[in-house]
Amino acid sequence: MTAVIKPLPLRPAVEGGYTIDDFEIDESARTITCPEGITVKINDHGRARFAKHCATCPVRRNCTKSKAGRTIVLHPDHNLLAAARLTATTTEFNEVYRNLRPMIERTLAWFVRGNARKVRYRGIERNLLFVSHRAAAVNLTRLVNLGVTYDGSSWVTPTL
Repeated sequence: MTAVIKPLPLRPAVEGGYTIDDFEIDESARTITCPEGITVKINDHGRARFAKHCATCPVRRNCTKSKAGRTIVLHPDHNLLAAARLTATTTEFNEVYRNLRPMIERTLAWFVRGNARKVRYRGIERNLLFVSHRAAAVNLTRLVNLGVTYDGSSWVTPTL
Protein backbone atom coordinates (compact mmCIF):
# COMPACT_ATOMS: atom_id res chain seq x y z
CA MET A 1 0.00 0.00 0.00
CA THR A 2 1.32 3.45 -0.86
CA ALA A 3 1.09 6.46 1.41
CA VAL A 4 -1.90 8.69 0.80
CA ILE A 5 -0.92 12.16 1.93
CA LYS A 6 -2.68 15.18 0.55
CA PRO A 7 -0.20 18.04 0.03
CA LEU A 8 -0.96 21.53 1.27
CA PRO A 9 -2.53 23.71 -1.40
CA LEU A 10 -0.35 26.44 -2.86
CA ARG A 11 -1.08 29.99 -1.87
CA PRO A 12 -0.48 32.53 -4.61
CA ALA A 13 1.35 35.75 -3.71
CA VAL A 14 -1.64 37.66 -5.12
CA GLU A 15 -5.24 36.47 -4.76
CA GLY A 16 -6.07 34.55 -7.94
CA GLY A 17 -2.54 35.07 -9.25
CA TYR A 18 0.31 32.80 -10.23
CA THR A 19 1.64 30.02 -8.00
CA ILE A 20 4.98 28.25 -8.24
CA ASP A 21 3.34 25.57 -10.41
CA ASP A 22 2.71 28.21 -13.09
CA PHE A 23 6.48 28.69 -13.47
CA GLU A 24 8.65 26.33 -15.52
CA ILE A 25 11.42 24.99 -13.32
CA ASP A 26 14.45 23.31 -14.83
CA GLU A 27 16.59 22.06 -11.97
CA SER A 28 19.23 20.54 -14.23
CA ALA A 29 19.85 23.92 -15.92
CA ARG A 30 19.15 25.73 -12.59
CA THR A 31 16.63 28.11 -14.23
CA ILE A 32 13.04 29.22 -13.68
CA THR A 33 10.85 30.66 -16.43
CA CYS A 34 7.87 32.82 -15.51
CA PRO A 35 4.50 32.64 -17.35
CA GLU A 36 5.61 35.66 -19.44
CA GLY A 37 8.65 33.74 -20.75
CA ILE A 38 11.36 35.47 -18.69
CA THR A 39 14.07 33.08 -17.51
CA VAL A 40 16.31 33.67 -14.49
CA LYS A 41 18.99 31.59 -12.78
CA ILE A 42 18.47 29.80 -9.46
CA ASN A 43 21.19 30.81 -7.01
CA ASP A 44 23.05 28.48 -4.64
CA HIS A 45 20.45 29.07 -1.91
CA GLY A 46 17.56 27.90 -4.12
CA ARG A 47 16.22 31.39 -4.86
CA ALA A 48 15.29 32.92 -8.18
CA ARG A 49 14.82 36.69 -8.28
CA PHE A 50 12.79 38.34 -11.04
CA ALA A 51 13.29 41.85 -9.58
CA LYS A 52 14.59 43.77 -12.61
CA HIS A 53 12.16 42.03 -14.96
CA CYS A 54 9.07 42.68 -12.82
CA ALA A 55 9.40 46.47 -13.14
CA THR A 56 8.26 46.42 -16.79
CA CYS A 57 6.11 43.26 -16.73
CA PRO A 58 2.52 43.78 -18.01
CA VAL A 59 1.07 41.05 -15.73
CA ARG A 60 2.94 41.99 -12.57
CA ARG A 61 -0.33 42.50 -10.64
CA ASN A 62 -1.09 38.77 -11.15
CA CYS A 63 2.29 37.76 -9.79
CA THR A 64 3.40 39.92 -6.86
CA LYS A 65 2.69 42.96 -4.72
CA SER A 66 6.33 43.32 -3.70
CA LYS A 67 8.13 46.49 -4.76
CA ALA A 68 11.30 44.41 -5.16
CA GLY A 69 9.60 42.00 -7.61
CA ARG A 70 8.88 38.28 -7.44
CA THR A 71 11.30 35.94 -5.69
CA ILE A 72 10.76 32.19 -5.79
CA VAL A 73 12.32 30.01 -3.11
CA LEU A 74 12.54 26.35 -4.11
CA HIS A 75 11.96 23.71 -1.45
CA PRO A 76 14.72 21.06 -1.35
CA ASP A 77 12.07 18.46 -2.29
CA HIS A 78 10.29 20.61 -4.86
CA ASN A 79 9.98 17.82 -7.46
CA LEU A 80 8.43 15.48 -4.89
CA LEU A 81 5.94 18.12 -3.70
CA ALA A 82 4.99 19.09 -7.27
CA ALA A 83 4.40 15.42 -8.14
CA ALA A 84 2.25 15.01 -5.00
CA ARG A 85 0.16 18.06 -5.95
CA LEU A 86 -0.30 16.64 -9.44
CA THR A 87 -1.29 13.22 -8.07
CA ALA A 88 -3.77 14.83 -5.66
CA THR A 89 -5.76 16.18 -8.63
CA THR A 90 -6.58 12.70 -10.00
CA THR A 91 -9.89 10.95 -9.37
CA GLU A 92 -8.13 7.78 -8.21
CA PHE A 93 -6.36 9.71 -5.45
CA ASN A 94 -9.58 11.39 -4.35
CA GLU A 95 -11.43 8.07 -4.10
CA VAL A 96 -8.75 6.51 -1.90
CA TYR A 97 -8.26 9.68 0.15
CA ARG A 98 -11.98 10.12 0.86
CA ASN A 99 -12.21 6.51 2.06
CA LEU A 100 -9.17 6.77 4.36
CA ARG A 101 -9.50 10.30 5.74
CA PRO A 102 -12.44 9.73 8.12
CA MET A 103 -10.61 6.87 9.85
CA ILE A 104 -7.40 8.87 10.13
CA GLU A 105 -9.26 11.83 11.64
CA ARG A 106 -11.05 9.51 14.07
CA THR A 107 -7.77 7.86 15.12
CA LEU A 108 -6.20 11.26 15.80
CA ALA A 109 -9.22 12.20 17.90
CA TRP A 110 -8.82 8.98 19.92
CA PHE A 111 -5.12 9.71 20.36
CA VAL A 112 -5.67 13.15 21.95
CA ARG A 113 -8.74 12.16 23.98
CA GLY A 114 -8.62 12.93 27.67
CA ASN A 115 -5.41 14.35 29.00
CA ALA A 116 -3.24 13.27 26.06
CA ARG A 117 -3.52 16.65 24.34
CA LYS A 118 -0.56 18.04 26.31
CA VAL A 119 2.71 16.48 27.33
CA ARG A 120 2.63 15.12 30.85
CA TYR A 121 6.25 14.91 31.86
CA ARG A 122 9.45 16.92 31.90
CA GLY A 123 12.05 15.72 29.45
CA ILE A 124 11.90 14.49 25.89
CA GLU A 125 12.58 10.82 26.66
CA ARG A 126 9.66 10.46 29.08
CA ASN A 127 7.25 12.19 26.73
CA LEU A 128 8.39 10.07 23.77
CA LEU A 129 7.74 6.98 25.89
CA PHE A 130 4.27 8.30 26.81
CA VAL A 131 3.42 9.04 23.16
CA SER A 132 4.60 5.61 21.97
CA HIS A 133 2.57 3.86 24.69
CA ARG A 134 -0.47 5.98 23.85
CA ALA A 135 -0.14 5.14 20.14
CA ALA A 136 0.23 1.43 20.94
CA ALA A 137 -2.89 1.55 23.13
CA VAL A 138 -4.94 3.29 20.41
CA ASN A 139 -3.73 0.78 17.79
CA LEU A 140 -4.46 -2.19 20.06
CA THR A 141 -7.95 -0.86 20.82
CA ARG A 142 -8.57 -0.49 17.09
CA LEU A 143 -7.42 -4.06 16.39
CA VAL A 144 -9.64 -5.45 19.15
CA ASN A 145 -12.61 -3.48 17.78
CA LEU A 146 -11.93 -4.92 14.34
CA GLY A 147 -12.11 -8.42 15.81
CA VAL A 148 -8.47 -9.52 15.60
CA THR A 149 -7.97 -12.71 17.64
CA TYR A 150 -5.13 -15.06 18.48
CA ASP A 151 -5.79 -18.73 17.61
CA GLY A 152 -2.80 -20.11 19.50
CA SER A 153 -0.27 -19.93 16.68
CA SER A 154 -1.02 -16.72 14.78
CA TRP A 155 -3.16 -13.61 14.77
CA VAL A 156 -6.35 -13.88 12.73
CA THR A 157 -8.14 -10.92 11.15
CA PRO A 158 -11.78 -11.17 10.18
CA THR A 159 -12.63 -10.62 6.55
CA LEU A 160 -13.89 -7.09 6.17
